[in-house]
Formats: sequence, C-alpha cells, structure tokens
Amino acid sequence: MTNYSKVLALKYRPQTFKDLIGQEIISETIYNSIKNNKSANAYLFTGIRGVGKTTIARILAKSLNCENGAGNLCKDNFCSNCESIINSNHIDVLEMDAASKTGVDDVRDLIEFSRYGPTSAKYKIFIIDEVHMLSKQAFNALLKTLEEPPEYLKFIFATTEIKKIPVTVVSRCQRFDLSRIKTEKLFKYIKKIAEKEKGKVTDDAIKLIVKISEGSVRDALSLLDRGLISNSENEELNLKKAQNIYGYFDKGLLLDLFYNLFKGNESKVINIYRKIYEAGVEPKIFLNDFLEILYFIKNISSIKIDGNNFTLNDDEFNEIDKISKIIDQKDIILFWQFTIETIDELDMVSNPNLSLEMFLVRLMYLKGLNKTNHQDSIIDKDEKKNSNNEEEKLVNNKIVDQIKNIAQQDETRPEKKSQENTSKLFINSFEELITLCVKKKEIKLKYELESNVNLVAFTKGRIEIAFNENLDKDFIKELSHKLYEWTNTRWIISLSKKKGLISKKQEEKINKDKIFENAKKSKLYNKVLEILPDADLVEFKINEHKDD
Repeated sequence: MTNYSKVLALKYRPQTFKDLIGQEIISETIYNSIKNNKSANAYLFTGIRGVGKTTIARILAKSLNCENGAGNLCKDNFCSNCESIINSNHIDVLEMDAASKTGVDDVRDLIEFSRYGPTSAKYKIFIIDEVHMLSKQAFNALLKTLEEPPEYLKFIFATTEIKKIPVTVVSRCQRFDLSRIKTEKLFKYIKKIAEKEKGKVTDDAIKLIVKISEGSVRDALSLLDRGLISNSENEELNLKKAQNIYGYFDKGLLLDLFYNLFKGNESKVINIYRKIYEAGVEPKIFLNDFLEILYFIKNISSIKIDGNNFTLNDDEFNEIDKISKIIDQKDIILFWQFTIETIDELDMVSNPNLSLEMFLVRLMYLKGLNKTNHQDSIIDKDEKKNSNNEEEKLVNNKIVDQIKNIAQQDETRPEKKSQENTSKLFINSFEELITLCVKKKEIKLKYELESNVNLVAFTKGRIEIAFNENLDKDFIKELSHKLYEWTNTRWIISLSKKKGLISKKQEEKINKDKIFENAKKSKLYNKVLEILPDADLVEFKINEHKDD
C-alpha cells in the first residue's frame, strides 16, 4: 500500500490483486489470464462508485508491465514501470477521463498514438475511465482498433453506466461486473484501517459508516477519514457523534414518529419531524428512510438480526416488531404508494420542508387516525367496537377503502355514492381495458396502451409491462388513477425486465403485412398482372365474399 497521500482512500489504495477485498473471483481470473499469457485485447470493468474499477485497471496495467512479472508484482519497493503507473505519468500507459474528452477527435488522437509500439514497457495500455461518456462517433471510431489491436496494445475501460455503452463495444471486451462489498467484509476492513490509524472508533460507529457507504470502499474510507479528523486527542468516535457528523439521524427518532403517527398525535409527529429537519436531514433522505421503515414493518417476520446485517440493532428491531402488530398490512402498501408520490412532488414545490409536514398530516387524515381530541393511546379493536361515534368511523373506513378525493366523498349525496358502488366495472383482459378507454374517451391512454405497452402479464388488479423508452412518463400514474376511478379497486402496475408481447400497433402492422403478401399471391392479382404488367398493389380492402 502506498503512503503518498494522507487521504485514507488513496493511502490504502490496493497495489496488488491480493490487497483487493470483495472481488476475489475477478482478481483470480485476471491474474491467471496474465500468468498464462492469455490476456484479453480489451477489459471492461463496471460497477457502482468506489468498488475498485480504476484500482483494478491500474493493478492490471502494472501486472502486464511490471519488471518482476505478474507473479512477483511490486507491492512496497516499486520498479520504475510500477512507480510511473501509480503516479499516472508512464509514457506507455495513458489514462484518459472520458468525461472531459468525449469527442471523436480525442479518440482519433488515441488511435494515431497507438500506431507506435511501447517505448519502455512490454505493452502500451490505454485506461479510459467513465467510458460511457464518449460520443457515438467516438465509439464508432474506436471499434476497428478495439477488435484487432496490435499485439502490444491493450484497452482497459471503466464505467458506472454499462447500459450507455454500445453493445458493439461491449462485445469486443472481456467484461467484469464488480459487486458491492459485503457488509461483514467491509466492516472488518474499516475496523482494521481505523486500528492502523490509531483512531478510537466504536463498532456501532463503524457499522453506521458501512451502512451509509452502501458497499463502496472509497465512500467508507472517506467517511472514516471525516470521523477521525473530527476527533480531538483521546476522543472516541461513537454512534451519536457519527450520526451528527454524517447528517444521519437516529432511527429511534423516526420510529417514535411512526408510533405517534399511528396514534394520530399530530402535534408530536410534527415536533419530531422538525427535530429531524433541524438536524440537517434533507426531505428526500427523510422520505427514503421513511420507506425503509415501512419495508421493515411489512417484512419484520422475515428479517434476521445477525453479524451480517447492520441495518437494524436489537432495540430498533423490537420497536418495529411492536409497531407491526398494530398496523394493518394493507395500510403499509397504501402509505408506501403515497410516499413514492410525495417524493415526485418534492421537485415541484419551492419549500420541500413544508410539503413534508403536510405529507405527514395527510397520512393521518388519509387513514382517519387524527382525532379531534388527539388522544395519546392507540385505539385497539375492542375500543373501536365500543366507539359511540359511528358516523365518524364509517367516514374513516370509507377513506381507507376508497382513497378517493374530496369530490368523490360528497356526503351530501349518498344516493350518488351508492350508485357508484353498484356500477363498479370489471376488466378481465388487456383488450377489455383498451375498449373501455375508447368508451371513456381516454384517447391518450388508448394510444399508449396500443402503441407503447409491451404486455407481460394481466391479472385482476395487476398489470405487468415491459420497459419501453417511448412510454409517456405519466402513463402509469394516469392509468392507475383511471383504473381506480372505473373499478373502485387499487391496481398495481409494474415494470418488468422481461421482454413482453409486441404492442397492439405492431401486431396490427404484422397482420396487415401478412394479408398484403397473401393478396399479392392471389389468383385475382396474378390475373391483373397478366393484363397490366406494370400494375402494383398499393391498398386493399378485406371483403367477406371469398374468391372461387
């Protein structure tokens, strides 16, 4: 490991394949290919930030050009080639950031430079970071050289956006997908670094660092660096201090908010949220943590607390387990959908903080949890049965069951409500849905369903469609709203990675083309050609009468 920098992420940057953590299989594969003289023309490393893409690229470059060979790769006392590669000034190893050099002219200069053999090393190597940033023309200019490079030339690409790279480029590379570092392994590594730096850090603080880093070694080291710098002499970085430094609020505070939310205690909910906001937590981060708690409440029975899971501690687990027993599972799904919609809304408001306060209040009114007396105890099932205010209970149940807007809940017209409920529609197939759009004059929805929807599955209350770039961004939201309005039932519309069926418009075109081809093979058309050789079939009309 190099000591050229006081920044931990650079100071402890791996210099050999053995130093890497969490990428053992990839390291072994590359090492064996070099050892057996079967290295690829081009390598492509992909994965999230901070898992070792550029690091592996440099280790690979050193392994190919090290004076001692890949088997005795320099670790402490570096040879001239390894030293230059580490410092990014080797004449035969060119590192290029595609984010700043995206044009075709940059790639042409690269190709021109590749025509000449290495000066001092065995291989001439081009390392291109964030390669997905190259333009389409730049990729095209690179294709031929990439497929058949000279024996002395190697390409090493790194990217976080593999889908943005043309498949023609990916197919010419040996691709390696770097995974997130597992929680337990990253915890041990960060603890080891903290001990080497003689920093006092509690295990709980390290667990928080590991959680926030989301499997990124660089992020974890950067967070540890910040934590250690904040420590004064003989001071320990504990969980509470770490939460303040990283702007990560105590999950116990959020659980307290949930507890009061389901009690319907509006004033306490708002006060707790304001404490969280004043601690510097951004609204979107709050909502993401809110979703995380909802997930835990829904799946608490299948979650295990062990050494490999730092998401919850024992106290938080017990508190969530307690909350899960007083909540209807259907309400969790309702809250989840409502939270997702609120995240989208934050981009449209000038003050997200006020929007969040209203979001919490709306949740209580949505569920009918907010009582006029703000009672402090949770109303259990027996208390509900003994409630004297039957009218309020009926209205609240109506809100939960229907989730309709105020206009739909016009209490002054009970006859209209009854009529709406009795005339509930049933949609049994995708074709019936399209037909219903025509009847309801929802032309935009009909167009999207026919032109840009690739159906994967259609069942009662659920539609699964394949991802389509041409699909309108508001389609799912609008269709969900209309389906609920028409059927009085909440539908789940999900995007799938499966291919799905072709769209209705594509199906119509294929069928029309088949009929067109059959028409050209018909006896009648051939007779016309005998009389008029230059004739061509431009349009046709299907007739119920058959030719003899």
